Amino acid sequence: LAVKDPTAVERANLLNMAKLSIKGLIESALSFGRTLDSDYPPLQQFFVVMEHCLKHGLKVRKSFLSYNKTIWGPLELVEKLYPEAEEIAASVRDLPGLKTPLGRARAWLRLALMQKKMADYLRCLIIQRDLLSEFYEYHALMMEEEGAVIVGLLVGLNVIDANLCVKGEDLDSQVGVIDFSMYLKSDDEIGGKERNMQIAAILDQKNYVEELNRQLNSTVSSLHARVDSLEKSNTKLIEELAIAKNNIIKLQEENHQLRSENTLILMKTQHHLEATKVDVEAELQTYKHSRQGLDEMYNEARRQLREESQLRQDMENELVVQVSMKHEIELAMKLLEKDIHEKQDALIGLRQQLDEVKAINMEMYQKLQVSEDAMKEKNEIIGRLEDKTSQINATMKQLEQRLQQAEKAQVEAEAEDEKLKQEYVNKSESLQKEFSQKEKQLLQLETDLKIEKEWRQTLEDDLQKEKETVAQLRAETQEINNLKKEFLKLQEKNKKLKRICQDQEAALQELASKLSESKLKIEDIKEANKALQGQVWLKDKEATHCKLCEKEFSLSKRKHHCRNCGEIFCNACSDNELPLPSSPKPVRVCDSCHAMLIQRCSSNVP
Repeated sequence: LAVKDPTAVERANLLNMAKLSIKGLIESALSFGRTLDSDYPPLQQFFVVMEHCLKHGLKVRKSFLSYNKTIWGPLELVEKLYPEAEEIAASVRDLPGLKTPLGRARAWLRLALMQKKMADYLRCLIIQRDLLSEFYEYHALMMEEEGAVIVGLLVGLNVIDANLCVKGEDLDSQVGVIDFSMYLKSDDEIGGKERNMQIAAILDQKNYVEELNRQLNSTVSSLHARVDSLEKSNTKLIEELAIAKNNIIKLQEENHQLRSENTLILMKTQHHLEATKVDVEAELQTYKHSRQGLDEMYNEARRQLREESQLRQDMENELVVQVSMKHEIELAMKLLEKDIHEKQDALIGLRQQLDEVKAINMEMYQKLQVSEDAMKEKNEIIGRLEDKTSQINATMKQLEQRLQQAEKAQVEAEAEDEKLKQEYVNKSESLQKEFSQKEKQLLQLETDLKIEKEWRQTLEDDLQKEKETVAQLRAETQEINNLKKEFLKLQEKNKKLKRICQDQEAALQELASKLSESKLKIEDIKEANKALQGQVWLKDKEATHCKLCEKEFSLSKRKHHCRNCGEIFCNACSDNELPLPSSPKPVRVCDSCHAMLIQRCSSNVP
């Protein structure tokens, strides 16, 4: 006989239990006819069966203290796969009474059922099997086809409305045991239970109807009270309407009288208005002429300002060029100093550097001439700016005179307006409208005067800015003078460095002459050495007396050996000294061959 796989048997049993629990829950909820609470037994059994299905094939995960095996890990993945599940996960984490991961998983299942999205959440998990493999074995219920079947069955639970209180319930310590007695009852018990359920539903409907009747009675009484209050307010409004009609008749009579008076006043005021219109038109024409002159003056001042700003920009560019040239000069001087200190012994390098310094000096001299020409041009520009400022001051004085005339005209107009207002204070609304028009015209004139004042202020600001630019240009000229002084100082330093270089060249020439003389002497010595190559050195033990003075060698009379001829002399006899390029001090030479002597120890010194 073929042996069945125990895991397959477990999956089949769990699938059948899930089918029974989901079917029984749906049927009992439909017959019950209302929302389900957390104390409802079929609902509790459904959660227990779902917990067993999720635990099947779950991997054991190691923790610090013990081995952990909970379903909270895969359920927590739903938050990443399904964005709408973030709210459930956040609310589960914030619940105060939950301490274990199993309690959080149970709360999550209850909230998902209340949202009617348990099937959607678990379907997202089953699709991502590569992520589920971290939590489940390969033979687990959630990894096989039975998991997809259970998800399909869970879709039917969307018919049920559940109202579960998760906050105060102890979900950590619940024991998840399946009660099979609910699915093994007889037909009589099932029929009696159905009758009880129907009776309970009828009683609930009766209580609901009674409660509706109470609410309707209360609304009817409130509506009667409203009708009474509306009738009282209606009678009051009728009385007020009659009073308002009498007032309207009186006001109409007064209106007829006022209109007759208005016609008389209009005839009088029209003549006066015609005279005032002629005066206003003459004033407007004079104002327009003055405004055109001011516009022309303003345009000229603006053009001059643009030219001066362009000149200032050119001056700034020239200053930047001069500053960069100063930096280049400083860098060149530093490089020259380094080269002079480092290459005092090299004549060729010094000559090349001197040529470079001469070229730089020529460039600096040319740049100095250019900067002097620029200074002359800047002084001329400053003189022009001063002439322009004097012209602008003259124009400002003319503008002030015109403004004073305009202000006098305004004062006269205001005096006339005050007289007219005093004469026609008690007249009708039509006159007031015409006076308001005159006031608007006056306001326009005042605004125009304000604009002229603002133009004057802007011109004064422009003058102030031009003065500031002149001051800046003077400061720049002062800086240029300072740069000239620094350049003269640098020229003096350059002359000193030239003198030092010339002295060093003279010293090098003297050294070269001495070297040439020493080379000639060395060639003579080499020729003498070639002539004396066949001679043999005297042994140290045999040489006890000097060759010239024939005195015995001692500590005061040391031996000096000629490396060419082999003769031995004392230090008193070999006094000939010659400077050699290989030694810093003059050396002793032989009297016969002029070769260098070597100091030897005497025979009586160890």
